[in-house]
Amino acid sequence: MNKLITYAALIVAFCLSQQAFAIPSFSRQTGIDCQACHSQHMPILNDFGQSFKASGYRTVGKQSTIESENLSIPESLNASMLLRASYQRSNGSADTIPGTSTNGGQWQFPNEFSLFFGGRIASNIGFFFEGNTATDSNFVSAFKLPTAIELRGYNLSVIPFMTSTLGASYGYEQANTGAVRNGTWAEHYKEVSAQQYAGTDGAATGIALVAINDKGYINLSRWAPAGFARSGYAQVLRSTYLRVAATPKIDTQTFGEWALHMGAQVWAGSNFARNTTGSLVAVSTRAIALDIQAFGQLNDQDVSLYATWAKSPAGSATEPNIFNVESNATGELDPTKYRLNDRKALTVGVDYSVIQNTLHVGAAIRSAKNGGQSDLAVAGENASDHAITLTTVYNIAQNIELHVGHSVHFGTLYDIPQSTGNIFTSVLLQAAW
Repeated sequence: MNKLITYAALIVAFCLSQQAFAIPSFSRQTGIDCQACHSQHMPILNDFGQSFKASGYRTVGKQSTIESENLSIPESLNASMLLRASYQRSNGSADTIPGTSTNGGQWQFPNEFSLFFGGRIASNIGFFFEGNTATDSNFVSAFKLPTAIELRGYNLSVIPFMTSTLGASYGYEQANTGAVRNGTWAEHYKEVSAQQYAGTDGAATGIALVAINDKGYINLSRWAPAGFARSGYAQVLRSTYLRVAATPKIDTQTFGEWALHMGAQVWAGSNFARNTTGSLVAVSTRAIALDIQAFGQLNDQDVSLYATWAKSPAGSATEPNIFNVESNATGELDPTKYRLNDRKALTVGVDYSVIQNTLHVGAAIRSAKNGGQSDLAVAGENASDHAITLTTVYNIAQNIELHVGHSVHFGTLYDIPQSTGNIFTSVLLQAAW
């Protein structure tokens, strides 16, 4: 049983800035430590952690509850905080004022300082809330309200959700391939995940219908590309997101037992998104992805293997693809800057625990086409944009981690010097309490 838990452990991956970290709110509610739910580096979940997530965050341990007719809530509202402080450096032309960009080095303290609440609010309903206090944008970064029931061996859930950055797949996801941004296994998420390179993150509001059993899961969502639903933002949930995944376990004579996750993602339909003036414009919401991950052990140490492929099709003047556009100066997606070629990538990666639950090293390679550098829809070459990435994670404590990442980019895109160069290094301290 212990080996089974170890092999199934690496399901949900490493959280990035402005996204849901493995939060101590749930440790307080259940009365168990972080490693009871997690393995390797946070927030990779074992079987118990996955079961807790699938149940809608409702499991209660030693914490007292208030129970009455049609009422079941913890005695305390379980809160936690997450601090992320980083130093990032790229090798582009130096800034006139040092630290304006990452060229030459930039401190980000904090680059995230989030307040979390989560847990049980009824016998079959839970919630998850994230508010980022370190930005000038909306305080609510992410929220979901899962209702879950057990029926004939299936866990069936209805999950309303909203997120400012994590995309339509935020409703429910198990993989750490980058299928959802806060599930990416390494800090440099666009370098190690094809889905993230293809642009499938971003603001999203919707409702996910999810069916889960021990063989896999299906997530069918209706959503819109905005961080919340109201007039002028997500007015209609007319886009569709489908996730189908198989989660078998295989036992090999030579390499022991491995937990697999193999799946496909499809984003389809059209919707409306805000442009830089705040007006709603018609956009398509189209992308497709395939991914596979395998979790097992080599020399009695945890190891995870990843492969992803994704594509977001080109847009047009009448209907730009919101996944395949460039950002404006403030970092917001700009539908007027649509690309005229498909944006696509293939990635392969590995993450190995040199010291179990303490020190982890990883590597990844990306082969990609960037879709062209648009400038108000001026056609350009679909340049190659490849990358090699090295990662290290050190667990200072169960809830404190140090991450180091180093990426080298190459391809025809870099025949013309890019503003941030072609080398990017980051050091991140992450703590949750």
